[in-house]
This record gives sequence, structure tokens and C-alpha cells, in this order.
Amino acid sequence: MFTINHKGRKVINMATLKRGIRLICIALLLLSYCALLAQDELRRVRNVVLVHGAWADGSGWKGVYDILVKDGYHVTIVQEPETSFQEDVAATKRILALQDGPCILVAHSYGGAVITEAGTDPSVAGLVYIAAHMPDAGENEADDGKRFPSDLSKSNAIKKTADGFTYLDPAQFHEYFAADLSAEQAAFMARSQVLNKAENFKAVITTAAWRSKPSWMVVAGSERTINPDLERWYAARANSHKVEVSGASHSVYVSHPKEVAALIEEASHTR
Repeated sequence: MFTINHKGRKVINMATLKRGIRLICIALLLLSYCALLAQDELRRVRNVVLVHGAWADGSGWKGVYDILVKDGYHVTIVQEPETSFQEDVAATKRILALQDGPCILVAHSYGGAVITEAGTDPSVAGLVYIAAHMPDAGENEADDGKRFPSDLSKSNAIKKTADGFTYLDPAQFHEYFAADLSAEQAAFMARSQVLNKAENFKAVITTAAWRSKPSWMVVAGSERTINPDLERWYAARANSHKVEVSGASHSVYVSHPKEVAALIEEASHTR
């Protein structure tokens, strides 16, 4: 720090002093950064609840689940019976009641209507919609779908059983629901699909959770089950944080688990 000048006196070495000041500043910045990281970790919501859509079950979330668990999240998957909208909402709330703290509630497709109704639960810190419906209070997804009709709605691929349950024609499942998956994977999904009560699509939302809680939306850019323009419209209306996955089918949560998981993790840092 000090040097001896030509008169034999100690003087401050300015170059050394500047280096020392720079090192102190760097150390302080690192300490501040570490403190911010620690605060962010404390704020992070660690519980994630995943809700599937119509004509599917919870197994499609496996890729997203694996990423989230690896990153330290506690993940639970709701298995809706799809026998009535009320029972699907109840199944979701049943899982929410088992969480040990705040959670991020995530849904695909028809599940978006389910979490819009169930997401008013106090444990829900944020809502993530994956190529999903997002009705407002007094609306239902069937009517909302008419704003921007989808290719599926114009087709003959939706079938109905004698007792009023809908399903997708397995021969057309790949084309309309999972075009960016392999034919083998789409065939398995088609043959394991959960039949959905037709009335579920007309269930009216009583209170829209996204009106009072932050929301995120993944738009599947090339999907045919829900018109991507409707997903964009939903996100704009709700002022959602929006991510669009170009070329993705309706099964974007299966085909692009990294992008979906990344948005869920972004949502978990909002408190």
C-alpha cells in the first residue's frame, strides 16, 4: 500500500490503492448478489400442482414433472375423473388441501377452466395455463371457443358415447391433438384417453381466479384443438405473461417439457 519516496518518506501507492478499492467493491457486489439470491430462494414457491385436460390423464406431465423435481420442486399431479366439472374442481381442491404451503397451479386445455374455478383457493400463488382455456366469470369454454373456432371444432373427430361422454376418434387423435409427437406415442395417448362428460365444456365459471392472481400462458403455435388466437386473446385479456412455442401441437406440455417447466419456474418466483 505504501512506498518510500526519494526523500525517504512513506507515501500511498495510488495504483495499489485503486486495486484494493476495486477488490472491495467487487466483494461488496458479490455479497449483495448472494443476498439477493438467498432472498429469491426464500420467496420461491416450491409446491406445484399439475392438472391435465380433457381426453388425457396425468401421465402426460412426466417430462415436466421430472424437470421440476430435479430443480427442487414438490410436484403433485391431479387425476380428474372428468365425470363432471364440479368433481374435477373438487379433485383439484383436494390436492391443494394437501400442500404444505403456497403453490403454483398449472393446467392444460380443459384443465384451464378447472383451475380458473379452483384457483381462488388461498394456497394458490399463481396460475399457469398451458394451451388452455381461461374463461371469465359467467363464461364457459364452449362459448369462448366460438370466438376463434379451432380446426378440431370444424372436424368430425369429436365423438360421443351413448351416455354422453366425449372422446377423440383414435384415428384422428394424432392429427388434431398431438401432431408433434411420434405416431406411436400419439396412439398410446389416444387409446388411454379419459372420456370427458360433454356438459363439462359448458360449465360456467363462478369466480375467475386469474382476476385476482398473476397468470402465465403458453401458446402452442401450431395447435389444432384450441385456436392459438384464442389462447393469445385469453392471455391479452388477463394480462398474462405469455410464451409462444412455435410449431407446437396441443400436446405442447408433452413435446416441449423444457419450455413449459421454465415458465412454471418463472411463475414460482413471483411472491
